[in-house]
Amino acid sequence: MKCNNHPNHEAVHFCASCGIPLCDDCVEEPIPGQFFCFQCAMVQAVSGAGTSLKGKREKHTEKELDKKKPWGPFRYFVVLSSVLIAVMWGVIIFGGQQAPVEAMDVTKNERVFLFMVDSCIKRYANHQKGNYPESLMDIVPKYLPLRGDNLIYLERLSYKKDPQEGYLLSLVNTKPGEMKIIISAKRIRYASSSKEGA
Repeated sequence: MKCNNHPNHEAVHFCASCGIPLCDDCVEEPIPGQFFCFQCAMVQAVSGAGTSLKGKREKHTEKELDKKKPWGPFRYFVVLSSVLIAVMWGVIIFGGQQAPVEAMDVTKNERVFLFMVDSCIKRYANHQKGNYPESLMDIVPKYLPLRGDNLIYLERLSYKKDPQEGYLLSLVNTKPGEMKIIISAKRIRYASSSKEGA
C-alpha cells in the first residue's frame, strides 16, 4: 500500500486516529508505539493534557520516559504551538489586546509562524463573509499584530488566492530533507522541498 502523502513511497504505518497509510517520512510518534499523521499528532498532543488523576499519572510516567530521550523538533513545535494557541485565544476572548508576536523568534519557529498566519487568514475570512485576503498585508495588524521591522517575517511565507482551494500558504524556503507544508482553506498537503504538490 502507498503512502497517502507520497504515492511513490510504501506505507509502513497507519495513523492511529484517522487511519491513513503513512511512510517513514510522514509518520509522527508523540506517544511511544503510537503512530499518527502530522495533523492528528498535533491534535493528540494539544488535547492530550488530561486533568484527571489517571491523566496526571500517565503524564508523570511519560515525563520519566522523556527524561531519557532528547527533545526533537516535533516536541518543540508542539510546545510552541500550544503557547501560541493560548495567546491567540486570549486575544480572541479579551479582544483588542495585542499578542506578543514581536517576542517570538520566527527565525527558529517558521512552521509555528506558518500555522499562526493560517489561523489569522481564517479569522479574516470569518469576519469578511468567506472572502480571503488579497495579500498577507490585509491581515496586519487587526488579525496578525506585526509592526515595523517584524513585517519582514511575512516575506518568508508564500501566499496566493486560489479558485479551487481558497488560498495556498507555505514557507518560501524549507530546510534540506524537510517536508514542505502547503496549507489551504480545505486541507494541509505535504510536498518534498524540491517540488510543489504531492
